[in-house]
Amino acid sequence: MTAHQYYNRTLAAQVIKSLEARNMEGWYFEDRAAALDKALSLIPLEGLVSCGGSETLKELGLREGLKTGGYNFLDPLSGKNAGEMDAIARRALDADCYFMSANAIAATGEMVNIDGYGNRVAALIFGPKRVVVVAGMNKVVSDLDAAIHRARDVAARKCVTLFNQSYASFDAMSEAAELAQSHIVLTKRSALPGRISVILVGETMGL
Repeated sequence: MTAHQYYNRTLAAQVIKSLEARNMEGWYFEDRAAALDKALSLIPLEGLVSCGGSETLKELGLREGLKTGGYNFLDPLSGKNAGEMDAIARRALDADCYFMSANAIAATGEMVNIDGYGNRVAALIFGPKRVVVVAGMNKVVSDLDAAIHRARDVAARKCVTLFNQSYASFDAMSEAAELAQSHIVLTKRSALPGRISVILVGETMGL
């Protein structure tokens, strides 16, 4: 085991302990293949499953697995126009299982998420019977202050580059990121024990 692997494993154990104290459950996997197997195993048979837009889920292969694995998958990217995509986002709130990532997770158990449209954080807060958060260990930080900083000043800036890579400067990119931060959500605990699950992956994933 490398020092990097040992560090991730030890830190993940602390995160999972903190999550459990906040009515959430968690698992740690060294690689994305094992994490994907775990994620798919959490989907109830015949249940409606959906997800938010996420580079992490894309890199994990989850969306492709849901599309080709015979699941009852409500694909958020299947809408042909803004109206259809809005309707899908609303239907996803009634999913049996909803997948997303997080912008930052504190070792103390809090999660911080920033959302422009709001459908992703809406599903996290209320609606789907189960929410599964998948995050690479690069998104884990020491405490809540560090999580807020990562979400606002790192993840948000990277997210806007998914839609525009022609900013005149870093300041211009930062300004666009600030304008895109319509909703900043802090999850301190799950009101329902076990409704929110977190799969940590010992790799750099997502933004």
